[in-house]
Amino acid sequence: MADQHLQRTNDDIMAAALAQKVLLVDDEADIIELLKYNLEREGFVVLTALNGKDAIKVAKASRPDLIVLDIMMPGMDGVEVCNQLRQMPEFKNTVITFLTARSEDYSQIAGFDAGADDYITKPVRPKVFISKVKALLKRTGQDRPEGQVLESNGIKVDLERVMVYAAGKELQLPKKEFELLVLLMSKPGKVFKRDEIYGQIWGNELFVGDRTIDVHIRKLREKIGDERIKTIKGIGYKFDA
Repeated sequence: MADQHLQRTNDDIMAAALAQKVLLVDDEADIIELLKYNLEREGFVVLTALNGKDAIKVAKASRPDLIVLDIMMPGMDGVEVCNQLRQMPEFKNTVITFLTARSEDYSQIAGFDAGADDYITKPVRPKVFISKVKALLKRTGQDRPEGQVLESNGIKVDLERVMVYAAGKELQLPKKEFELLVLLMSKPGKVFKRDEIYGQIWGNELFVGDRTIDVHIRKLREKIGDERIKTIKGIGYKFDA
């Protein structure tokens, strides 16, 4: 019996070590408890914070795989938290998604400008929330070809090291901007339709706003230059070789 108990304990420790960590940040404790309960049922390790300052402390101490941030919080709001995290090298590629009760474009754009990967609207439906979390983390865990480098029109992307260079200078790109650039550069000159981009970058199971691609393209152009990504009106985008 003692050996069986020890084996179960070891198995539990191993499972916990392999489990993905999610940090929930919201000033409403009932929402935290609802989402925490449903995530833990799915095997996630869940960390929580009730304000922005504590969120940054917990994130630095625990290095979560996914951070879920409420936008509207007293003191430091979610956008500012995201901005600060994205300035830290260790959170350059961490998946960050916002919770927001507002559906206006400016709220979504503010989140994407801060470096968010996605957003989830309140009231939160647990099944939809879990589906989004799994989809985001699944795409994060996809392996990239080792040693592969994409290079075109003065831009170099090192897939293995997840680094981007323009004119020899390293650029800091949030995860979704990096993935979007990789997709466009994978076939220079090819026109990627909007639906294809949504499917490749955000996954068909995710619900994203109509402005999502436009915002990410705009942010990419600010960093790599307007001339490299062309808009094909009514169809999509291409990377000029």
